[in-house]
Amino acid sequence: MDSRTDKQNYYLDIADSVLERSTCLRRKYGAIIVRNDEIISTGYNGAPRGRRNCSDIGECTRERLHIPSGERYELCRSVHAEANAIISASRRDMIGATIYLVGRDAMTNELLANAMSCSMCKRQIINAGIEKVVIRSTPTDYRTIDVQEWIDNDDSIFDLSL
Repeated sequence: MDSRTDKQNYYLDIADSVLERSTCLRRKYGAIIVRNDEIISTGYNGAPRGRRNCSDIGECTRERLHIPSGERYELCRSVHAEANAIISASRRDMIGATIYLVGRDAMTNELLANAMSCSMCKRQIINAGIEKVVIRSTPTDYRTIDVQEWIDNDDSIFDLSL
């Protein structure tokens, strides 16, 4: 009997380790891009290279201003984990790949059961040619999203007549 961790959780465990490099005081995210059972790149959320991180400054602007999760990303110092993983990879290597994503609360270290890529990261994932997104919900459960769903159900189109 094979008691090894299944492949999805294996890659999610690696993404969970990557998030330990996160410098965000609010949320820690780790991402890895995998194609043909080969890790192409990794990413975690933190300030752009050369800039001071929130963990260095000791403050999260969005937290100080009580900005709800998912809003006012322009005030955030961090580059998101998905974006950092995409930046570190070649597009030709990402076409048809899967990105694995794990999020944790920076204060409690609890898994974010409802972790999801923001609208900007979704756009980058689409343009990178990534096919699937696997997001950890619990230590062993995860959701798999076919990126084509994000293309077909374009959340950037708003009905302004409402």
